[in-house]
Amino acid sequence: MRFLVRDRLLGFGDDYWIEDDSGNKVYLVDGKAMRLRDTFELKDTQGRVLIDIHQKMLALRDTMVIERNGDPLARIKRKRMSLLRNHYRVSLVDGTALDVSGKILDREFAVEYAGELLAVISRRWLHIRDTYGVDVVRGDADPALLIAVTVCVIHLAEKERDGD
Repeated sequence: MRFLVRDRLLGFGDDYWIEDDSGNKVYLVDGKAMRLRDTFELKDTQGRVLIDIHQKMLALRDTMVIERNGDPLARIKRKRMSLLRNHYRVSLVDGTALDVSGKILDREFAVEYAGELLAVISRRWLHIRDTYGVDVVRGDADPALLIAVTVCVIHLAEKERDGD
């Protein structure tokens, strides 16, 4: 499954559609401006909220929280420092963890579980300006969760870069 995201629209307070590789709208990322914490909702084409994403308020380092139907699903935070690559850890509520690493601000990174590739986020295979793809590699992976993870790590990396 491949999804297309228009990079120039990705930002806090912006709403943007994520399309499949045929150009059909699949998910709406609804950025909520004017809130105390950064908040996003991932919605389906009928406007139903699939996943809530928000910044954890009281944390030593920036942390994003993903919830589904009001229940916690995952937490994302920076894993370790590196000059060339970003590393984030996604801790799922069931105790498992996903690793996200790569050049996040360049939209070139991978999401892995126990060393197995779940998704690749890349601009490399796209010729459309200001667009990157989220290629879900495993058929049994949760695409909405992987899109939410993508939104979180890019948002955290941009905040870190901007010094917010």
